[in-house]
Amino acid sequence: MELWLLYAIGAAVFAALTTILAKVGIRNVDSHLATAIRTVVVLAFAWLMVFVVGSQGGIGYIQGSTWVFLILSGLATGGSWLCFFRALQLGNVNKVVPIDKSSTILTMVLAFIFLSEPVGWVTALGMVLMGIGTWLMLELKLRSGKKADTGAESKPGKGWLFFSVLAAVFASLVAIFGRMGVADMDANLWTAIRTMVVVPLSWILVFMVGSQKKIKRINRKSWLFLVLSGVATGASWLFFYHALQIGNASHVVPIDKLSIVLTMGFARLFLGERFTKQSIAGLGLLTMGTLMSILPG
Repeated sequence: MELWLLYAIGAAVFAALTTILAKVGIRNVDSHLATAIRTVVVLAFAWLMVFVVGSQGGIGYIQGSTWVFLILSGLATGGSWLCFFRALQLGNVNKVVPIDKSSTILTMVLAFIFLSEPVGWVTALGMVLMGIGTWLMLELKLRSGKKADTGAESKPGKGWLFFSVLAAVFASLVAIFGRMGVADMDANLWTAIRTMVVVPLSWILVFMVGSQKKIKRINRKSWLFLVLSGVATGASWLFFYHALQIGNASHVVPIDKLSIVLTMGFARLFLGERFTKQSIAGLGLLTMGTLMSILPG
């Protein structure tokens, strides 16, 4: 098994753990505040890894073009989060998330256009299957949302679709900018510096919506899971950028996005959640398409 694949799988595992830890431990914490606090934990974890491996000396050797991609990647990450949370404010979660996951296909298209990464017929077919699988999961969510819309559920505001698509676009740009800039520097250092751009953006969002007032309400259990979730996020990012450093973005990103499969498995195992036949079928096509997308041809 190639090293980039191991790193990509590691990124997916830790990404899934991030979601489960958040669901279990921070249900009563404002999502904007939780994200901002978790990002601070990621920053601390990332710089700890930098000093553990001794890559801090590489700061002086970072070229101007790499700094540009570092900042662009951080801004794209912050933009993705801002648009994602704005979409959640305007629409229902079960409509926003499937669109956000469609960033995988866009990333592969952008990698073909800007990075000249090859796309064979097997990869193209995989992309089609991923699209159909995502559509099936989205259709399920839309139907379940309609059934539940009996007056208790708030009517989605205008613009949620626009911000959901924009979040997916920014998420794709994160991977592209990462691939274009990370090849010339240590992935640990890349993650640490990039996170320094994300932290102020996440806290700006907190103060924009006034969530900073709720920090005193966070109990010890929630703080524990916030820290664990942040560590898992940091580990996921480190594995992800190590994978991008030695593998193609069009291969790394689909594997990383398979965290949705692990997340559903963990949710079934630890949270007892159940899934319908249509959601399982959509997930199956999404998984099959992802695996096909990394095959040669």
